[in-house]
Amino acid sequence: MAHHADAKRALDERGYTGSLIRGDNPLKLFEKPVRDRIIESYYWKEQCFGLNAATLLDRALELTFIGGTYGVAQRPTPFLCLAFKLLQLTPDKEIILFYLRQEEFKYLRALAAFYVRLAWEKDAEVYETLEPYLADARKLKRRTREGWTLTHVDEFVDDLLVKSRVCATTLPKLNPRLFLEDEDKLEPRVSALGEELEYMDGSDGESDGEVEELEAMAGEHVSANGNGNGHLVSDDGGESDEEMDGD
Repeated sequence: MAHHADAKRALDERGYTGSLIRGDNPLKLFEKPVRDRIIESYYWKEQCFGLNAATLLDRALELTFIGGTYGVAQRPTPFLCLAFKLLQLTPDKEIILFYLRQEEFKYLRALAAFYVRLAWEKDAEVYETLEPYLADARKLKRRTREGWTLTHVDEFVDDLLVKSRVCATTLPKLNPRLFLEDEDKLEPRVSALGEELEYMDGSDGESDGEVEELEAMAGEHVSANGNGNGHLVSDDGGESDEEMDGD
């Protein structure tokens, strides 16, 4: 579709002939107040004009934080503006997967993950595509309405999979993973920590045995060398020097 300095023409239902997501204009995945703030923002008008799937990559590589809207005026972040542009472009899945799978640029990965959660319509495909990045523990800066917070790629991906609203955007309904497993649309997920958890369970069993052994040894020691309260007893059966001193 043609690119304009804003998205007003793309939002005009009388002349819209572009791609559809869930049977509707993709830009309507963002609420109207957010759309209005985006298309009136300086970043959208100056940095998003004429972008395509290739040139948008240059802008995405410049990202230094994620977020939705911020400040009293609820200005849109560059992250949100680029996500909006992706919805306008609706690039092929291969392009989004390229954004997602590259290892160097974590904010580009976050942007692609956000787009997948917004635009991909098959729930099982969303889980299968995003879950591998639950192992990416790199830090991300997030701009909120009140200020700044620190998160991580895996936390952000988890938010996308379990929360209904992320980055000032209400996400499309996503069926729970267990439901999709019951419907045989997904295989049960194997945790990346599986081996570590098994090792910890084994270690707990060993630790319990060691504790019991130490308690038994301590009981024998008290019986041989102390009274019922655990105080030491002298060899001649009298009280120890500590008890003789009084309180």
